Amino acid sequence: MADSKKSILFQWDGVPSVGELIPLSLQHVVAAVVGIITPAIIIAGVCNLAPADKTLLIQVSLVMSGLVTILQAYPLFGKFGAGLPIIMGTSFAYVPTLQAIGAANGIGAILGAELIGGIVAVLFGFFFKKIRVLFPNVVTGTVVLCIGLSLYSVAIGYMAGGKSSANFGAPQNWIVALITLAACIYFSNFAKGVFKLGSLLFGMLVGYVVSIPFGMINYDSVVNASWVELPHFMPFALEFVPATIASVTIVFIVAALEAVGNMTGATVGGMDREPTDTELTGGLVSQGVMTMVGAFFGAFPTSTYGQNVGIVTQTRVINRRVFAVAGAILLVAGLAPKLAAILSGIPQPVIGGATINVFGTISMTGIRILSKDGLTPRRATIAGLSLALGMGITMTSNSLAGPGMPAFINEVFGHSAIVVAALSAIILNLVLPKGGPDKEVVKAVEGAAEVQEEAVGALYKSAATGVPAVEHKPGSVKAYKTDYKSE
Repeated sequence: MADSKKSILFQWDGVPSVGELIPLSLQHVVAAVVGIITPAIIIAGVCNLAPADKTLLIQVSLVMSGLVTILQAYPLFGKFGAGLPIIMGTSFAYVPTLQAIGAANGIGAILGAELIGGIVAVLFGFFFKKIRVLFPNVVTGTVVLCIGLSLYSVAIGYMAGGKSSANFGAPQNWIVALITLAACIYFSNFAKGVFKLGSLLFGMLVGYVVSIPFGMINYDSVVNASWVELPHFMPFALEFVPATIASVTIVFIVAALEAVGNMTGATVGGMDREPTDTELTGGLVSQGVMTMVGAFFGAFPTSTYGQNVGIVTQTRVINRRVFAVAGAILLVAGLAPKLAAILSGIPQPVIGGATINVFGTISMTGIRILSKDGLTPRRATIAGLSLALGMGITMTSNSLAGPGMPAFINEVFGHSAIVVAALSAIILNLVLPKGGPDKEVVKAVEGAAEVQEEAVGALYKSAATGVPAVEHKPGSVKAYKTDYKSE
């Protein structure tokens, strides 16, 4: 019976027990909630919004993230949604551009540009099947790897206490973060059952308790928050500024590539397969439509969350009910400000300590995708140069903001490694010649790729469950012996 329940967690359909469902769903919520509310806090500050409006932005961000997450787990009409194990949330990919727009033109211009960008995202989704040839494994793998690398600084910033904190880098922040990390590693590698699968949640609970003596928990926001509050329709007047629409549209296209990369990471890491055209189209279209709807309520654009893809890859839990319940919790949190205040009050060192390993897992998933078809000289050039440009430009402040450089260049390309890496990978894949050494390498890895993928998938599942993936059969090239000693 226990093995049967475990197997349900690793299947798309099935009904897990409440004791498994709640902690595994909460794990995703806790990993996502800071990312969901932080863009709202940042942009509210840039736009000089009143505290009540700031609360509204946080609230509607949670509501829309919850709704679109549920839609991805249970697609409307079977097509309006990806039908994949992903969590949606307000995307950091848009933040630098939206900050610039908000500072210059206000919140109305952000929401107006977002509405048009959502239309572009829907069109991109509908035509994605025809242009998917532009996004082979070398492109999506590069994007996934870049997502992981880009998140490292986010996790370290959280571990140090949050860059806006007056105590940034203080010893107590690192003590809490490292204890949280150690607890997550312990639960992931030494615990069994739901404690193993919910390693991030239980590790964060340990970190939360440790943070209390350091005075990192403040319940004032919980006490002052109301019990129930519904989102307001059109809380801000939409404005349409051509220059802002152009820059946001470009970011929307790149964010769609980020979503493709994350959906690919979720299926490769959790299901041992590539996403289908139908799944990608449904995910992109629903993301665009819900972004358009969100603009009328003051919500910012959503996208797939890389940190939650990392959890999927790490735990191999893909049951749709886990993700639907996570979406429902986010939705309720948005409608119940007190619950939202509790979730948003988790100390940042706890979040950082729990997610640093997850972000590393995302990078490893990107490497798996890149190497799936053989890392030929051509593919190595595409991936290496794209990552070098993307990471290099963003790590060098104001490298695109010199005299004579158009401001929109820095706004669009100077703050997002993913934007630069994705576009570079697409262009290089189109212009670099195929053939030569590539053909010899591809021929050498043919036949081995399938065996390697099955072996990696079997070992991932074995590591997640503690149960041997298959019984070893001497003489069979597709049998994977799992009775090895842990290193």
